[in-house]
Amino acid sequence: MTTPPGRTFTDTNLLVYAHGVGDADPRARRARSRLAELWRDGTGVASGQVLTEFYAVVTRKLTPPLPARQARGIVASYARWCRVTTDPDLIVAASMLEEQHTLAFWDALIVAAALRSAATTLLSEDLQDGRRFGELVVENPFRDL
Repeated sequence: MTTPPGRTFTDTNLLVYAHGVGDADPRARRARSRLAELWRDGTGVASGQVLTEFYAVVTRKLTPPLPARQARGIVASYARWCRVTTDPDLIVAASMLEEQHTLAFWDALIVAAALRSAATTLLSEDLQDGRRFGELVVENPFRDL
């Protein structure tokens, strides 16, 4: 499976599977492969929200948790993918998406950030595969696993 041309916004779950879950989980292998593609192509996009959620999950919710220093290093490496700032306009845009598309607010904030970044694909297992928000298409990279 190849990512279509354009930017690809990565939701938190892809980073968690890639960096916080062992190789026995097929989602970990898939996540690592997809992220490697995005690094190679220079098309990966994330947001501060994604990196914040990633840090919180891998240092507090995983068993065993990642050491904070290791998690910080991963966050720092993805900092160059952050092309969107959470500001009042993004929050308002997310609240409108929440109402218009019956989304949870935090999911709407991810969609709003992806749209603002001009991404054409949003990799997430949390939203319906194939769902469109204008030019943005949701892709569940784990749908066939």
